[in-house]
Amino acid sequence: MAMEIDSQIALPTRPLANLQTAATILCCNCGAEIDGTTAAGALCNDCIKLTIDISQGIPKEAVILTCRDCERWLQPPAHWVTASPESRELLALCLKKLTGLQKVRIVDASFIWTEPHSRRIKVKIVVQQEAFQGTILQQAFEVEYVVNYKQCPDCAKSFTANIWRAVVQVRQKVPHKRTFLYLEQLILKHSAHKETINIKEVKDGLDFFFAQRNSAEKFVDFLNSVTPVRKKTSQELISMDIHTSSKSYKFTFSVELVPICKDDLVALPIKLAKQSGNIAPLGLCYRVGTSINIIDPQTLQTADISTPIYWRSPFNSLADVQELVEFVVMDIELTKIQKGRFHLAEATVARASDLGANDTTYFTRTHLGGVLHPGDTVMGYHLTGTNFNNPNFEAIEQSNTYAGGIPDVVLVKKSYERKRKNKSRNWRLKRMNKDEGELLPKKQDQDRIERDFEMFLRDVEEDTDLRNTVALYKAQQKRERDKMEGLETASAAETDETGDDDIPQIEMDELLDDFDELNVDEDGQANG
Repeated sequence: MAMEIDSQIALPTRPLANLQTAATILCCNCGAEIDGTTAAGALCNDCIKLTIDISQGIPKEAVILTCRDCERWLQPPAHWVTASPESRELLALCLKKLTGLQKVRIVDASFIWTEPHSRRIKVKIVVQQEAFQGTILQQAFEVEYVVNYKQCPDCAKSFTANIWRAVVQVRQKVPHKRTFLYLEQLILKHSAHKETINIKEVKDGLDFFFAQRNSAEKFVDFLNSVTPVRKKTSQELISMDIHTSSKSYKFTFSVELVPICKDDLVALPIKLAKQSGNIAPLGLCYRVGTSINIIDPQTLQTADISTPIYWRSPFNSLADVQELVEFVVMDIELTKIQKGRFHLAEATVARASDLGANDTTYFTRTHLGGVLHPGDTVMGYHLTGTNFNNPNFEAIEQSNTYAGGIPDVVLVKKSYERKRKNKSRNWRLKRMNKDEGELLPKKQDQDRIERDFEMFLRDVEEDTDLRNTVALYKAQQKRERDKMEGLETASAAETDETGDDDIPQIEMDELLDDFDELNVDEDGQANG
């Protein structure tokens, strides 16, 4: 078959753009073909990653300093910061230790787990940087930090004798420590002592030492907010630079607590009694808070004596709890007068020491009508035949304030028969670590301290208002440990035989759970 030579042949058509081939070059390292129009430095992407290190100049090892006493970290040049392990604060501190990071962009940073005792901290850092024009490279690397110990200046001062900037001297001239025990619980509950570098026990009080003056002033403000006090401030020049006229002082804050305690018998100045709602000048102190709360057991009238008013006309107590006498309630009859938790009643009592010896009884009016019953034991002040060397009491005797004369007996609180040991309590209290210094307690002083502490524990059990202001902790776990070791002090059967069911008990829902964090001694007390 003949073919026509001049016939047309259909050829496939291509776009003009596809006919243009890209300009390729070879990588100068591996010889791979790359786009010459976009290649950076005649290197392929793999060779760029292998040959260019954008983290060059950033150290891969560093040293970080921490204080083993306060567990703070040094932020150069001389700032100490608090940071927990693997926290954002510690990560920021680690990044600030590296030089050269300002030249790159940090994309991510995270901790790599290490053994806690290895004293090593590893951080993985991801950075970005423009290697060539139009080429951004991202790389990840690890930095290892060696943890070294260095004592911070604050801890160095705390371990050096007589290095302090301010001291708060808290004093109260009373024969017992119940008020200081209550103040100690308030300080612990609100952590007001956390900035102290030392707490020293001295005669009639405590000394709180601080490294900064403002810390001491803040502590004084706390004391002024929880108890009636008056303060005096003094300063002592330590050194002076004559060239710069800079001076260094030590500051002393003298804080005196009112010498009136809970359950004290007080004789008010007659003028002050008239100004305080015309209350009877002879009364009981039933609470000491931001003011002194006085009650007249004969009428249930109360008065609040604020701190400025007290220090303008101060007065002392006639008798304290160490002079209480035990009475037995022979008969009691309630009246219709009631004020809060106080209920006025007329009672006939006899001294417990007189039972079986004579038939002497005393008639009195009391504010304890809501808790007393015939046959109960009650503690009170026996005023018959008692001489008080007190000008306010002598003025009361010469006045016509009491038409029938001064009462023979002033009842204070109900007494409970206790046969169980202290360790049988299901609750405990924190105690502050105090430096006894040169005042090592003698045996009689130690007995008095234990007696005051036991009296305070009983006040906590019996007074709900007092109990609500302190922090109590569960002791059940400690009792379980003692039971496992054969040291249980009182079993359930022994508890039933003692007859302590009438004693006020503290419910478990009133107790806190973190008692395990405390250092409990053999007496069941705790050092916070």
